[in-house]
Amino acid sequence: MSAGHRKVAVVGVALSDCGRVDDATAYALHAQAARRALADAGLELRHVDGFASAGLGTLAPVEVAEYLGLRPTWVDSTSVGGSTWEVMAAHAADAIAAGHANAVLLAYGSTARADIRAGRRTGNLSFGARGPLQFEVPYGHTLVAKYAMAARRHMHEHGTTIEQLAQVAVQAREYAALNPEAMFREPVTVDDVLSGPMIADPFTKLHCCIRSDGGAAVLLAAEEYVRDCRTRPVWILGTGEHVSHAAMSEWPDFTVSPAAVSGPLAFRRAGVRPEEIDFAQIYDAFTYMTLVTLEDLGFCKKGEGGAYVAARALPVNTDGGGLSAQHPGMRGLFLLVEAVRQLRGEGGARQVRGRDGELPRLGVACGTGGWFCSAGTVVLGRD
Repeated sequence: MSAGHRKVAVVGVALSDCGRVDDATAYALHAQAARRALADAGLELRHVDGFASAGLGTLAPVEVAEYLGLRPTWVDSTSVGGSTWEVMAAHAADAIAAGHANAVLLAYGSTARADIRAGRRTGNLSFGARGPLQFEVPYGHTLVAKYAMAARRHMHEHGTTIEQLAQVAVQAREYAALNPEAMFREPVTVDDVLSGPMIADPFTKLHCCIRSDGGAAVLLAAEEYVRDCRTRPVWILGTGEHVSHAAMSEWPDFTVSPAAVSGPLAFRRAGVRPEEIDFAQIYDAFTYMTLVTLEDLGFCKKGEGGAYVAARALPVNTDGGGLSAQHPGMRGLFLLVEAVRQLRGEGGARQVRGRDGELPRLGVACGTGGWFCSAGTVVLGRD
């Protein structure tokens, strides 16, 4: 077959130990997830000729690759926040299709929780205070405050209620209760969410993601590798990416995320429509992210996200998401892991079904970076 026309599959996925991990470095979590993903695929390190990683620190891909024993001939260190991994998956799929790589490993590891507890990190997540952001930081315009402002705008324009936003957290916890790898599994109610300590109006504590340690890895490979793998292939059908803004003053509409661009691109390239999708894995650092991303991906009309999530019209974040399962920083890679597991039928008690009652055939993962600064969307499917 000619270069540029090879199909690309996800052949291996895995998580490292997650949650409370006090006795491992970020490097070790990268390595643990990578080994498990290779074992999942039934391939060896020698098969990997491409590598991609990024992180909330100084772990450059060249350092992590050396730690893993890799000498890749294709590398990516794209860093656009939480959407990084969907964007990297798109770049890796393009490289494999073009013949520039055959098997690309995406790996992430973070001791975000342990670092804060040990006083090694302040916990103030930001893209920095240089350039245009210098005009926001002095006023305490933190990441959570930016999302809270956006949520309030959606509530003002579309009548979205705080109870509807709380439903996102309740449903995430219901899936987490079925996931033995989730960090928090005790059920919560809407009242529990609403009565929690205020973080940034309108967000109480349970509207916000948890902080955990952990890592993940995803292995993509050209179609000719599939026959040698032990897992059912999950195909990359279409991708899209978009960078919108950094400064809040450059965000044209607080009720529209960059998924409004990346989503339609991915669906068009995949040749499918949102109504054909069986589940969605969506970056959920805050409840509002889930609601507005569902709108922007086209699952419901703008302004109808509140009613849509309350109706539970689509399985979303079936591992419990960043609100309940794990959130060690840039969580986008975990979305891809869960999407692949669902398409393979490996969801266990949380396994969702397609419209025909059988295993799902199509899923979407959509990562978001910064404060809706970037988005990456990947449409996946099985044979």
